[in-house]
Amino acid sequence: MDNMTIKTEDILKISESDLRKYKLHPACRSKDGVPLDDYLQDWNKWVGWNEWRGNKNEFNREYIFSLIDFHHEPDKWLFGGIFKVIERKEKYKIELVELHKELIGRLVIHFHRYKGMRRRAYLLENYYKDFVVSEILKEPFKGKNFPGFENINISFPELENIFKYSKNDWKGALENVKGVYVIVDKSNGKKYVGSAYGDSGIWSRWGEYVGSGHGGNDELIKLISKNGMEYARQNFIISLLEYRLPSTDDGVIRNRESHWKKVLQTNEHGYNKN
Repeated sequence: MDNMTIKTEDILKISESDLRKYKLHPACRSKDGVPLDDYLQDWNKWVGWNEWRGNKNEFNREYIFSLIDFHHEPDKWLFGGIFKVIERKEKYKIELVELHKELIGRLVIHFHRYKGMRRRAYLLENYYKDFVVSEILKEPFKGKNFPGFENINISFPELENIFKYSKNDWKGALENVKGVYVIVDKSNGKKYVGSAYGDSGIWSRWGEYVGSGHGGNDELIKLISKNGMEYARQNFIISLLEYRLPSTDDGVIRNRESHWKKVLQTNEHGYNKN
C-alpha cells in the first residue's frame, strides 16, 4: 500500500465492535437485473435489492452494508447505503440510516471480489479492512461518461438513464452527428440496423426508443406490444456502427444503412423488413 492510498475505514470509521453488527451485501448482476441500472432508475428499485429475502435469512444482523457493482470498472463498488433491518418475514423490512448517507452514490470503493464469493451476504468484519477508497464523486453517480463514438455499447437501461439525467457529455456528442446504429436482441441474437439523419441527430433518434422501446420500427413494435418495455430493458444492446458530420448528405447515411443491413443480414435474419 503506497502513501497515497486511503483505506475506507479511515473515512467511515466503523469501530471493531460495531462491525459485528453488519452484514456486507455486494450487489451484482443476477437473472433479475443489474443493481447499478436499478439504482439509477429508481431508488425504490435499489432498496428492493436489499429487501429481498428468498429462502435464507442472510441478513441476520442489525445492519446491511450495501455496495453496488460498478460493473463498467473492474473491482469497483459504489456505496449504496447502510440499512437497518426492522423485520424478517417474507422479505426484509428495512430503513435507511443517517450514517454516511451523504456518501451514497458518491463513494467508489476498490475491492476485489474473488471468484468464490458467490453468496449474497458476508460478515463485514472479514472484508472491511480490504476496502480502499477509489474516489469520492462531487455528486451522486448519474451514469457512465461518454466513452467515444467508437466505444458505445450500452444496454437499454443504460440508455434510459442517460436520457433521464440528460447527461451533457452524451447529449453534446450525439445531437451533433448523423449515423448508423445497431440494436442487438441478446435473447436470440437478432439485430436491427437503423439510422439517424436530417436535423434530429442520433440523440433525438435514440430518444424515441427511450420513449417507446421500439422507435416506430414494425418488427420491434410487435415485440414491445407483446412483451412490454421490460423486454427492451432485459434484452436490447445498442451500439453505433458509424457516425458522420451533420453536413453529410442524408442519402449517404441511407446508403450506409443499406450497406450494414446487407453485411449483418438483418433483412433475412433480423428485425429489418425493408
